[in-house]
Amino acid sequence: MTRGYQLIVEVDVYICAAGINCGTRGRILFDNTSGRFVCVHGCFFIYLHQNQLTFVRFALYLPVRITMSVKSRLPEFLEKCERERDRAVDFWLQNSHDTEHGGFFVCLDRDGKVYDDTKYCWLQGRQVWMYCRLYNEVEKYHRQDVLQAAIAGGEFLMKHVRDPTTMKCSFAVTRDGRTVKVQRQPFSEVFYFLGLSELYRATGEAKYREEALKMMDQLVHWMTVDDSGLGRPKWPGAPDTDNMAVPMMLMCMIDQLEMMDSTLTDKYAGLAERCVEQLLLHIQRDGTVILEQVSPDGQELPGSLGRLQNPGHAIECSWFLLQYAVKHNRPDLKKTAINNFLLQPFESGWDDKHGGLFYFLDVDGYSPTQLEWNMKLWWPHNEALIAFLVAYKETKDEQMLEKFAKVFDYSFSHFVDPDHGEWYGYLSQQGEVTQRFKGGPFKGCFHVPRCLHMCTQILRELVTT
Repeated sequence: MTRGYQLIVEVDVYICAAGINCGTRGRILFDNTSGRFVCVHGCFFIYLHQNQLTFVRFALYLPVRITMSVKSRLPEFLEKCERERDRAVDFWLQNSHDTEHGGFFVCLDRDGKVYDDTKYCWLQGRQVWMYCRLYNEVEKYHRQDVLQAAIAGGEFLMKHVRDPTTMKCSFAVTRDGRTVKVQRQPFSEVFYFLGLSELYRATGEAKYREEALKMMDQLVHWMTVDDSGLGRPKWPGAPDTDNMAVPMMLMCMIDQLEMMDSTLTDKYAGLAERCVEQLLLHIQRDGTVILEQVSPDGQELPGSLGRLQNPGHAIECSWFLLQYAVKHNRPDLKKTAINNFLLQPFESGWDDKHGGLFYFLDVDGYSPTQLEWNMKLWWPHNEALIAFLVAYKETKDEQMLEKFAKVFDYSFSHFVDPDHGEWYGYLSQQGEVTQRFKGGPFKGCFHVPRCLHMCTQILRELVTT
């Protein structure tokens, strides 16, 4: 097979051009680089004048329009998502467990070798959550080795990561649990909560529930009442901002809390609605853009900070909002989630020349100040796969499935490592791997398996109904 092409179907092709009739057995291929279908003719029988047939052997690539429905690819999507999910999970099961000190090694090279034993705590909590979610929802992972690894991770979190006096969690610790760095942001704490709440669902042990609820209440206080406990100084020249990540994370936590204990739904219902209102403030310029940072009252901020777009974050918000809209029968919010938070950021964020989603953009077309702005990172593509599949499930609009296929084809031809499992995380604008490691300070056992697990669930439902 020609490198960069994927065989779709083998067909008989007949064409007529410039008075020459041609007939051959051809193949329909998908060009992973351009995202177009091509028709490949391996041999031509060319009919010339005076009834003389001449046989010519050569290869010719011609553009061709394919009319088959993208729905015909649903079984393919399902098979590949489930296979890559299992390969990713196996990568972490085989390489990341620290059986001496507990917790997980997260800095893993392409082949799973540990290249740094620093333990980054976002990823400790995320891996506990991921193992428990798989244990709770997938029969093949409902086994003791998965559960015991999650328990060991949860115990490491409670023993070493949270400061009992301040409730702050470390961002990074040594292999044996001594603090290396603490961030002035609440995200280590968010993933601490997520991990322990899902661990309670898996084990039924009350101590994990109590610890999760204690952290939930602290996070709500920091995020909605007083954030001084995070340790961030207030500088006179710094503008007050509303970061889209905060209400997005709160929505995620409330959803997790309701799964852990449905009796708590009413307690946090008002907070969930306020999170929705906060997210809608990020729709700016008459609904044409989603901005990452706005003022607390929803005004655009000056300078590069105010013009910043993060397509992946907006797309992630879209499926949070869409699920909330479906759950609460909010057709208006459903429409906003798809049109404003999904389609618009996707169209503006997609690189038409090389494929893939840009990491950052400046809404006015200036060069973003983030040096990695034009790179293609794994997690925005994971979020886009989830978002378009959720949108298709809820609307049956085939446009959503076509967008899913576009992201799927790019992701599976660029991020997947066919030799060792898991995905590469960081690509250049041209789609070349820039960092070969599979795990690092911000990439661990979370986005890839979560995405592929959710996609597998939705696709199985679509294929069987």
